[in-house]
Order: sequence, then C-alpha cells, then structure tokens
Amino acid sequence: MSQQTIVNAEEQMKKEIEYLKHEFTTIRTSRATPALLDKIQVEAYGSPMPLKQLANISAPEPRLLIVQPYDKSIHDAVMKAIQKSDLSVTPQTDGNLIRIVIPPLTEERRKDLVKIIRKKIEEGKISVRNVRRDANEDLKKNEKEGTVSEDQSRRMQDQVQKLTDRYVKELDNLFAAKEREIMEI
Repeated sequence: MSQQTIVNAEEQMKKEIEYLKHEFTTIRTSRATPALLDKIQVEAYGSPMPLKQLANISAPEPRLLIVQPYDKSIHDAVMKAIQKSDLSVTPQTDGNLIRIVIPPLTEERRKDLVKIIRKKIEEGKISVRNVRRDANEDLKKNEKEGTVSEDQSRRMQDQVQKLTDRYVKELDNLFAAKEREIMEI
C-alpha cells in the first residue's frame, strides 16, 4: 500500500514534467513550429474549436507557417483567431492558404518569454512539492493506522524526497534548456 503511494507520486511528477514540456512547445522561439498554434481556438460551426482540428498546419521554412483550412467557409474565422492570439503575428492570405511569417524576437520580448517560462517552472515545482506533501501525508496516515512501521514510513518519506529533488532538478534543466533556446540569436 505505501509502496503504491511512492509509485503514484512518481507518476504524478512525471505527468507534470510532460505537461510543461508540451506547454513549452507552444511558447514562441525564433523557429516556426506548428505547435505554436496549438492554443488557438477558432469560432467555427457555432462553437470554439482548436485550430489544429480545422486546418492543416505546416512549417515549410524556419520562419514560416502555412495554415490551410479544411473548409473554405471558415477561412475568415481562422484569420481572426490567429490575429487575436498572443503570438504578435499578422497572417497573410493567399487564396485558401494563410501564411504566418514569424518575425525575429526582440531582446525585450525574449526577456518577457524567459519570465513566462520561469513562472511556469515555479508552478511546476509547486505542483511537484504538492505531490510530495500528499504522499507524505498518506505515508503518515498509514503509519498511524499501523500498516507500516515508523522506520518504514521514514524510509519511504526519504524516497519521496529523493523523487522530489530529482524532478525539481529536471524542471531546472528544462528551464535552462528553454532559456538558452530563447536567448540564442
């Protein structure tokens, strides 16, 4: 039972890392990737829908994204959604295609992006520490119920702390890598 607590804690910590890795793909760097448009919602067919469900998105060049809506009737809605996004880009229409030229980042914008990433990493660390807290509470509860001894509980709490330290370090490494990517010219 208590060993399962440790396994569950590690799974939750891994999920937090994966979530942040996915979040980081949506943060704009100097390269164009289709993942930049993942968060864009388009008002189509009477409800908001993810852009990637309504169009083919490709990156034929390092600073260019091509969006090709599957249905020509939603072309204008896709244009509006891209313009309203926080990407600071101006889409250009070319028949049925929408071209998005990704401008180079300014130094000020790079620093803003690093601040955003730092904030997300801190939120990730808080989530990992919350998982640690929950696991430790569960282990202490098992100790009070008598299902594990005090020594076993302490050893398992040490294991949970080592897991926490490992995942916090992984978050720090993730931040350092993304910061380097953003700050490169």
